[in-house]
Amino acid sequence: MGLNDWFADHLWVTYCLIFVFTAFVYNKVFRVKKLPILKELVVYLMIGAGSFMLLLFQVDARLPIVPSLFVAIVMMLLYRGRVLFTSWRNKGQKDRSN
Repeated sequence: MGLNDWFADHLWVTYCLIFVFTAFVYNKVFRVKKLPILKELVVYLMIGAGSFMLLLFQVDARLPIVPSLFVAIVMMLLYRGRVLFTSWRNKGQKDRSN
C-alpha cells in the first residue's frame, strides 16, 4: 500500500491537504493586497473548486498532486529562509563596518 493508495482511501484528508496547500501558495505567491470580503470569498471558492479537480487528478489519474504541492511549499520556505539569512548576514556586516 503506497502513498497514493492512502490518499485514495482518505478523500477528505486529501482534499483538505490540497486546499490548504493551494491556499498557502496563493497567499504567499499570488496575493498582492487584501481583497474585499466578497472577492476574497469568490477566490477561496475557486480555490475549493480547483482543489476538487486536483483531488480527481490525485485519486483517479494517480498523479502526485499532494507531494508536489508539499515540495513547492518546502522550496518556498527554503527561499524565505535564505532571504532572511542573507539580510541578517548583510545587516551584521554593515554594523561591523560602522
